[in-house]
Amino acid sequence: MPQNTNTKILATIGPATATKDILSKLIDAGADAFRFNFSHGTHEEHQERYKTVRELSKKKNRHISIVADMQGPKLRVGRFQNGAAILKAGQNFTLDLNEDLGDEKRVNLPHIEIFKAVKKGDKLLLNDGNIVLEVLSKDTSHIKTKVIVGGKLSDHKGVNLPNITLPISALTPKDINDLKFALKLGVDWISLSFVQKAQDVKDARKLIGKKALIISKLEKPSAMEELDEIISLSDAIMVARGDLGVECPIETVPVLQKKIISACRKQAKPVIVATQMLESMINAPTPTRAEVSDVATAVYDMADTVMLSAETAVGSYPVESVAMMHHIIEQVEHDSHFIECTNNNEAHVCSLESLGITYAAKELSEVLPNVAAIVTFTNSGFTTFSMSKERPDLPIVAITPHENVASRMGIVWGVRAAVDEKVFQNFDMIEDIANKHVKALGLGKKGEYIITTAGYPFGQTLLTNLLHTIKIK
Repeated sequence: MPQNTNTKILATIGPATATKDILSKLIDAGADAFRFNFSHGTHEEHQERYKTVRELSKKKNRHISIVADMQGPKLRVGRFQNGAAILKAGQNFTLDLNEDLGDEKRVNLPHIEIFKAVKKGDKLLLNDGNIVLEVLSKDTSHIKTKVIVGGKLSDHKGVNLPNITLPISALTPKDINDLKFALKLGVDWISLSFVQKAQDVKDARKLIGKKALIISKLEKPSAMEELDEIISLSDAIMVARGDLGVECPIETVPVLQKKIISACRKQAKPVIVATQMLESMINAPTPTRAEVSDVATAVYDMADTVMLSAETAVGSYPVESVAMMHHIIEQVEHDSHFIECTNNNEAHVCSLESLGITYAAKELSEVLPNVAAIVTFTNSGFTTFSMSKERPDLPIVAITPHENVASRMGIVWGVRAAVDEKVFQNFDMIEDIANKHVKALGLGKKGEYIITTAGYPFGQTLLTNLLHTIKIK
């Protein structure tokens, strides 16, 4: 099935979708990108899935993005004598460095960083926020707490620390090993978990370089304090609503989602909305009405991509989940008011020449009759990201000489990609190249216009200074 929506779908690969047949069906159902979750699976399994996705992309003449999602630090309690303990509201409970099995009074917490960071009055959230502890006192090896909200606490349940920045790297030794493997494979994007501050992105960039682009997952409240800088340093952003909804008051998540999407658009950075979008479809063939509305809201908010997690990784209806998400996107994008939403009352202050050119291209596309598409000639992807920011009511065709740049476009709003090694060889060739690829994608006919943007002289990155119109021959 040819790509026919602007908003992209990122589907997580897992045991339910690891076969070539299912992955093929997911692409046909509307998946534009696949997430490899390095919290699960072996390197051998990821390598086989990578090979399969690349083969299917070539066979279907699609540029499918591959996102390697790093696990990040996992803060968890230790084990209990009976596998679990019941904590009652009002009782005291101690977290310590003692590796003995826990009980109703204490349990091991094997993270010295937490002991350094917490202070009296801080709240600790356990088991996805279902248990709440308040810190009464601490020393170098004990945190004494009062149970505010009790419940059953079992082995290795997670610990969240709202509004506490931990002295811990976003990349663990496991992540660094996984990162090296993913980069050697040739993935398009690295998804960085546990981003607390801008420095985390800088540290990751030193390891990744230009081998892949970085998606920073916003799941910690502290990241919101440096939001604009984190976006600036990243290549894309993921609104990771799972942990964000645990560590922040859950009612603030929709507000944060809109704030993050708006901030990303201003900087021309793609943004992904993730977590529990069609959660009920893990076990049911249809979603709830609220889930349909949630996906639609993200599309109306102008997210570049919406993501499926467990729905496609372990769910009983992975293909149906992708197809449902695709149908929701189609319905929203066919709404007569959808394009009005793309402007989003955004004040167009073009801080860069490149953004001014792409803004002008969108304006031209609205007043010039019979425009079939906007073509971006891009060496790094920057020109295309800038054009996508404007959300034009036309297909965006990214033409690049680099296969890896084309593959990165699977999470970028409105973009179809094409590879042409001749694109930057001669300025006089750009009209023929644009004609060729627009017609090959079935987007235009003779006599219609193509609007093109590029950077000149050719070959430079982070430069868009050319706006040109072409009539299809």
